[in-house]
Amino acid sequence: MTKKITYILTTFIKCCALVITLGGTMALSKSTLADEPDFIKVDVIVGNHTLKATFINNDTSKALVSKFPLTIPMMDLYSREMCYRFKDPLPANEAGTSGYEVGDIVYWTPRHSFVVMYEQNGEVISNLQKIGHIDSGVELFRTTGDTDVTFKIQDQ
Repeated sequence: MTKKITYILTTFIKCCALVITLGGTMALSKSTLADEPDFIKVDVIVGNHTLKATFINNDTSKALVSKFPLTIPMMDLYSREMCYRFKDPLPANEAGTSGYEVGDIVYWTPRHSFVVMYEQNGEVISNLQKIGHIDSGVELFRTTGDTDVTFKIQDQ
């Protein structure tokens, strides 16, 4: 739980710093925002299970959310991640080299890969754009294999 809180606080501080740097606030329609304007609440539907996720309000997330509801065939790769490769790239202005936490939702720019990390192996990955985090239940992906996953904005 402490890692999750640290992740959320760190993400919030980074978002605040970005807003200050830009000299204003980012505006999204009220229907796409969670209670806090810096986050977008998303349902991740796998079979008859609905996981809750929190997306960071950045350009990559906004490009994805604009495609919602979105059902995609995700591949189970390396026994650690669920992956879908978009044909065209998404914006990823904040991509860098970093590790990840179990539950992180990321975008890997070289192959336009939208990824849910469900196991940890300690790898540090380059060209990685953080998108958000699955709040609970990510362990479900340990048993699904390749599967269709639907992403949609949570009902308000």
